[in-house]
Amino acid sequence: MTKKPGNHRRRTAIFLFVAVLLLSGGLFLFGRLGLFDVIKGLHLGRGVGAPEWQRGMAYVSWDKDEFATLSSDRSLEAMRDIGVDWVAITPSFYQGDCSSTEICPVESTPSDSSIVHVIKKAHSLGIKVMLKPHLEVEDTSSGKWRGDIEFLEEKDWQDWFDSYNEFILHYAKIAEENRVEMFCVGTELTDSAILKPDMWREKVIAPVRRVYNGPLTYAANWRREFKNIRFWDALDYAGIDAYFPLVDDILSPDTERIRDGWARWIGEIDAWQARIDKPVIFPEVGYHSAAWAARRPWEHMAQGMVDVELQKNLYKVLLEEFSKKDYFYGAYWWLWEPDPGSGGEKDRGFTPQNKPAEDILREWYAKPSPRKSSDKK
Repeated sequence: MTKKPGNHRRRTAIFLFVAVLLLSGGLFLFGRLGLFDVIKGLHLGRGVGAPEWQRGMAYVSWDKDEFATLSSDRSLEAMRDIGVDWVAITPSFYQGDCSSTEICPVESTPSDSSIVHVIKKAHSLGIKVMLKPHLEVEDTSSGKWRGDIEFLEEKDWQDWFDSYNEFILHYAKIAEENRVEMFCVGTELTDSAILKPDMWREKVIAPVRRVYNGPLTYAANWRREFKNIRFWDALDYAGIDAYFPLVDDILSPDTERIRDGWARWIGEIDAWQARIDKPVIFPEVGYHSAAWAARRPWEHMAQGMVDVELQKNLYKVLLEEFSKKDYFYGAYWWLWEPDPGSGGEKDRGFTPQNKPAEDILREWYAKPSPRKSSDKK
């Protein structure tokens, strides 16, 4: 992990940077951005720098004030104690169905004050933050989900992107005001991301860049989305929500079967990354602690009997296989809950809390950051 320079070195770097800009016609840049904004970004150690290894965890609440509770504070402390140094904080807005163009908060959307509280609490613990707002669909009776949001009329696309712009800029401003270290501009919005790349550039990414000073990512669905997005070049990290199916035919596969299951997908990810040439993270990945967890990891409902050892092995193999990849910079495990007593040996849910998977994370997160080729230059 890149260390921040001391105060003297930081001041020296700022003055040298300003001097070089002035000598090379940097007054034009200052006129556009403002000298104070340029120096502010350098002083805070933010902005877009070298990729950083992220010992991640997804942190989610579907309650207005839960993120601001003592329980949540203690849960974050427990997260810190296993070595987590990046947390993806995930509030949700909603639209009625896949044909709706209006995006808005609902009763279960975390309040802005609770979001600010949890960001500040994470920072006080030395944990960096990725703010990762989600858009959800309220009415899924048709079998469609957020990845199926699509419109026949261009006006409807314009209206939807206008509403999405308002939603995402709301959180981008919170991220900037609270010195959040990374921002995710969208999650698994497959059809819109594939069909409308120019609108993503113009109505989402560019406006976010204007209000937020930090690296950006997008969390693409594993199935067909990540390979077909055409705006990766406009972002700093390429993200895959990595719920790849691994073993379909047996209950509770061992680590070698899990590793074999990854072989095909790793080949596809390698080829894709070589084409886009971006550092890769998994903004979301997770497994139930249940016997069929390797078959369809994306399903909300756990299938099969409790199997906490399988969950542990799934975590272990992913970390073993991807930590050695030169392009890979970390995973955010779905999910850690605001109740520190969540999980346990009899729980079949996604959380690793109070399970053997937590021990695997503690072991791996205690290791030094993997060396990347960029570190060796």
